[in-house]
Amino acid sequence: MTALQTLLGAALLTLLAACAPAVTAAQPGRIVNTQSGAEGTVSFTRGTLSPRLGDPFAPDNATLTIGGRTYTGRTYLIGGGSLPGGLGVSVAFGTSNVSGEPTAVAAQTRVDAGRPVPAYTGNLIARAEGEPPALLTCTLTVDTRERGVGECIDGAGVRYALQF
Repeated sequence: MTALQTLLGAALLTLLAACAPAVTAAQPGRIVNTQSGAEGTVSFTRGTLSPRLGDPFAPDNATLTIGGRTYTGRTYLIGGGSLPGGLGVSVAFGTSNVSGEPTAVAAQTRVDAGRPVPAYTGNLIARAEGEPPALLTCTLTVDTRERGVGECIDGAGVRYALQF
């Protein structure tokens, strides 16, 4: 690949990135009923999945839709935990040539477990209006980029899995 082709490729990527829409809305995740396999969506207001002082009157920041019902509620997260990091691979090469001595060449590779990723744990209590009223209580694990997993249980004991 020539330098001109590389430069044109970089310019094209820059132009495409400038035209991409900014992500400001909540990104939907999934909720799955573990008994029936029914799937739905879950979304959180962006910027609200971090530890904060508990305010029992804070506005709802979560919406879950499954089985024709929409649940709304708020999260409460606490910090201090971490998730295992991904694998890291390092490759290094080096040479040395000192006048009057033979040239030294060295190569090294290393695979390690990576650094732990900071995470928050907490819960979500969400309710659905209408008849009959319904409640989901969930436990959550969330990373600093507001991605996570969780498990919910409803009043009848049915479990749900969350990915967001």
